[in-house]
Amino acid sequence: MKVYSVRDPEFAPYGKVLEGYDVTCLLNAMKAVPLPESGVAYEPGIPELEATCTYGQLQNNAYGGMPVQLGMCWGRNTRLNCLEYHRDSEVNVGTGDFILLLAKQDEIVDGVLDTAKVKAFQVPAGAVVEVYATTLHYAPCHVNEEEGFRVAVVLPRGTNTNPSGAKPLNEEDKWLTARNKWLLAHADSAEAAQGAHIGLRGVNIDITNEI
Repeated sequence: MKVYSVRDPEFAPYGKVLEGYDVTCLLNAMKAVPLPESGVAYEPGIPELEATCTYGQLQNNAYGGMPVQLGMCWGRNTRLNCLEYHRDSEVNVGTGDFILLLAKQDEIVDGVLDTAKVKAFQVPAGAVVEVYATTLHYAPCHVNEEEGFRVAVVLPRGTNTNPSGAKPLNEEDKWLTARNKWLLAHADSAEAAQGAHIGLRGVNIDITNEI
């Protein structure tokens, strides 16, 4: 599949690059976290990252003063597996280049998205990227297997923590797997095996040949 850049016009429906942020202290704190031995790790909020000077800029500027959490997704990955969305934008910053596999919420039909709709976008190291609330996304993919990826994840505080336990009122409510996290899983994924809604139809994309 073609890998676009987030600087390309094709990225405009999915998000935008935010300019003017100083992320040096954030990147240094992220680099201090060792990669997992295998797979991908995620923490919604990491105190060492939230103690950096970048945290205040992201909360006060990118989110207009709303309370946010600053966590990280890190490891090695080349596969789609799932797509998720939130009611709010997500902001990502990587210590190195990484790739996002993205689709649009309005491309979901009867609870299912065709993976042929997914597009790949490479994000340069240090770029601050907003992924819109209407954009489906999941774990980043690495560009270099040895280096893996370390990607900061900024979201409204409480997102991706334990679900509220509310009784489902409609079909979409059944896709909730955590607070503010609606998930569509591919049948081949571990998430589907754990009971997540199987909402991705088609090839479980693997970008190994594109990197």
